[in-house]
Amino acid sequence: MTLPISRRNLLKLSAAASATSLLGCSTQAKSDGWDKGQLQHILPLASHNSFNIKVSFTEPQSGVKITLNGNHHTGVQEDSAGRFFSFVITGLDPATQYTLKLLNLNDESLCDSWPLKSLPALNADVEKLTLACFTCAGGPDWPVIWDKHGFKPVTYRKALFDILLKDEPDVVIANGDHIYWDFHSWVENREGWFAKTAMQKVMDMKGGFDETLPVMGTLNEETLINIADEQLASIYGVAFRSTPVLFITDDHDYFDNDDSTPEKTTFPPNNFHQDLRDTLQRFYFPEFIVQSDEEKSLPGVFEKQGAMLSKQYGRLRFGKLLDTLLYDCGGAITLDGKNAGLVPKSVEDWLITQTQNETTRHLIHAPSHPMGWTAGKWREWYPDLLESSGTLLAQVDSDNSDEKYNWQSGWWHQHQRLCQSMSAQKKRKAICVSGDLHLLGSGTIEQSGDLDLSSNPVVSILSGPVGVGDLGWLSRARGVTAEHPKGVNVDNLLKPVERNGYTLLQVSQDNIQVQQFQCPTGLPEAEMLTVEEIVKFTI
Repeated sequence: MTLPISRRNLLKLSAAASATSLLGCSTQAKSDGWDKGQLQHILPLASHNSFNIKVSFTEPQSGVKITLNGNHHTGVQEDSAGRFFSFVITGLDPATQYTLKLLNLNDESLCDSWPLKSLPALNADVEKLTLACFTCAGGPDWPVIWDKHGFKPVTYRKALFDILLKDEPDVVIANGDHIYWDFHSWVENREGWFAKTAMQKVMDMKGGFDETLPVMGTLNEETLINIADEQLASIYGVAFRSTPVLFITDDHDYFDNDDSTPEKTTFPPNNFHQDLRDTLQRFYFPEFIVQSDEEKSLPGVFEKQGAMLSKQYGRLRFGKLLDTLLYDCGGAITLDGKNAGLVPKSVEDWLITQTQNETTRHLIHAPSHPMGWTAGKWREWYPDLLESSGTLLAQVDSDNSDEKYNWQSGWWHQHQRLCQSMSAQKKRKAICVSGDLHLLGSGTIEQSGDLDLSSNPVVSILSGPVGVGDLGWLSRARGVTAEHPKGVNVDNLLKPVERNGYTLLQVSQDNIQVQQFQCPTGLPEAEMLTVEEIVKFTI
């Protein structure tokens, strides 16, 4: 989603060179009595037998290690300067709480110790799970522009995370758009001198990218860190040190937006933008831990420190209670007409196979791109488009690629195959929890094209945005709100609302209870932020 910037806003931005003077620019973590030392952030991921942990420091380190119940594990330095380290720790016992401590090479403590628990064994009988989901936590800590925010201040986002963590989720899913820094779509595809100049000036504050050079070991690395320290590390800080977080990536995490015009098509990402995304992940958030032989053949799987990890496609397996399939719908899209897909065919086959197996009590699909709603954007499952007026959705035939520029009918066909596999489950409800759209919402897809899904409708949930500000809502950026695509019948459980918030799922053997929470309008002080439940239903 692009951010419209007027001439007035350009003048505001030009005067905002000193970040320390801007509202909401503080990145100091709210103290919870835990001494973090020089730590900037910790983000862990857990499986039944492994941890994958990413940490960063405010100052370079000569080396770091983690002690886990007395055993030492040396960190892998990921960046050039020695601020970013990763730890892959294998051979753990399932459902076991470990005490971790971070040390330098002289065995001096770098922070307080903290607990982290492995997940239940794959065949374990589990009674309950609390799962929190959200999307779009990224965005620069921009100033107020004509009484409006491009993105919520970092302090606001940290406060919302503090509220979310009070629900004590066992696992968290952060579904896409962790970074907003879209050079090609913000600058090259925008009409008008003022928009281009405004975005160039903003980018100049953090540095630019040179696509002729690699990311690592060049000024590109410094630029990436300048951007992501603010948008990612400062937001999560150390608050999630004991809560596993699964990061699904989407279009903005490749440092661009999913645009296609006669002048430029930004996706699939070129090699440089793939490198930006992969480097972002290496530094800041953990790759998925591969838990089965079926996952080893997926694209982007690699070995590290004795474990198999996956960059873009993975799963959350919580004993025999829940299987969640997580997939990036931006990084490997294809433009092959009827044979195109938002995910590769091998990934689609894996998704359908795991859906059909029905080996766990519940299954959730977690794509980065939503099902059941359209905003008329290019990279959607659906061919619906915006009329030239920019205010209404023009409903076109679901298999017609001629109306929406460069839209691929294969995306729709892939959507149909996935929906059919979800609905065909005999023992489980069909559930999809997605990211991307800056909305809270939920509904049941009863009919999709010629597919009758009414016997087991697909419950589709828009997880809720964390970082979206006034200028980033669909109604402001595109002049529309989300609507249901032509030929897709959806019964709303929560009609989409443009509010910050998140979704909480209480998973038990009997059912899944869904709660969606919204923040108030406006911009209350971080310490005064509250949330309210706006819908509660049971699947």
